[in-house]
Formats: sequence, structure tokens, C-alpha cells
Amino acid sequence: MVDSLCDQARGQNVTIACLYLDFAAQQEQSSTSLLGALLKQLVVGLGEVPEEMVQAYEEQKNFIGGRRPQHTNIVKMLQTASSKKRTFICIDALDECVPEHRVKLLNSLNKIIQKSPGTRIFVTGRPHIRPELGRRLCGRVTSLSISTKGDDIIRYLHSRLEGDTTPDAMDSSLEADILKKIPQEISEMYVETTTLMCRLKHPLIDTYLDSYWSR
Repeated sequence: MVDSLCDQARGQNVTIACLYLDFAAQQEQSSTSLLGALLKQLVVGLGEVPEEMVQAYEEQKNFIGGRRPQHTNIVKMLQTASSKKRTFICIDALDECVPEHRVKLLNSLNKIIQKSPGTRIFVTGRPHIRPELGRRLCGRVTSLSISTKGDDIIRYLHSRLEGDTTPDAMDSSLEADILKKIPQEISEMYVETTTLMCRLKHPLIDTYLDSYWSR
């Protein structure tokens, strides 16, 4: 999705930042580190560092021999960066974020979109986070539900099998079992994903989503 959005944004006054939340890296993905990662991407998209941000970094040098910007400083810098250009923030698998960090992240995003109303946020996650998003983002959320289809799973398995680097280890019987059992097991799992769009009334994303959901 991010690649397609970037393609459609080419030539426009737009900057895009994205995050992927990983269950295996929950402890490393604090709200501060996640916001810092977004900030780095947005600054690169601006082409130059705004003077307000330069000053904020200079001020941090005066503390304890120099320290990293604190959470509140990063939020203010994100407000500044996102106000310079039309900004899209994409966050994948938000449900994998530790609840404590997710609360801080969402509260910070809410502050950003309040200061920079042109910012749009695209989030994916399992349905249980939907009410939390509505609360933390003041109800400014539109959601769509996605679930896997058997044909999609089988096509994905075929593509992985075709790219197998050890084809001699696979015989026709094993391949048949894979194509039969894995789709069955996945269909029994709860696989619905919710796509949430916050303050998403913008032609660029509307066009992309229309083409995406019609596939």
C-alpha cells in the first residue's frame, strides 16, 4: 500500500512516513522510538530541517553533555514537520504495540492532527483496537474490515513454493498437503484485520483506496 501511495504522491507537495509494529520487537518499539522514526522520515521528505527543529536539537546539547529529544519535544517537532507539507502516516499492525506504548502513541498522534489538520493517518490492526482508536483520536475514524479468502492463500502458497530454493526437498505429495492443510488451518483462525483511516477526507487517499478495494 505504501508503495502505491508513494507512486500517486509523486510530483505533489506530499510527504509520507510509515511504521511496522513487530510482536517480536515490542520492547524496543516504545512510543518515543516510534515517533522518532516517523520524525526522521518526515524530515527527509521535507528536504531541509525546519529552523524550529534545529533550535530544539541545539537546546538539548545543553543538558547532561547532550541528550536525545524527549517525548514531548518529538511530538512538537512532528507537529512542525507535518504542517510544512501534506502528510500521510501509515502504521501497520498497531495491535502488536504494547498497550502502554500504544496509548502514548495514539495520544501523540491526536496532538499532531489537532495542530496539523492536513495530516492523514492510515492504520491496520485487529478489530479489538477499533474502540481505542475512536477514543484516543476523538472519534475521527473510518474503518474497513478485511479477511482472507481461500483463493488468496493458495495463490500466496504457490508463489512461495515457486521461489523455493531447495526444490529437491519437495515432492508432489508434500506440496499437495501444504496446499490443502494450510488454507484449512488459516480459515479456522480469526484473521480479520481492520483498516482505520483517521481524518481521511483527501482525494489522494480516496483514489488509492477506491482502486485498492475494487481489486
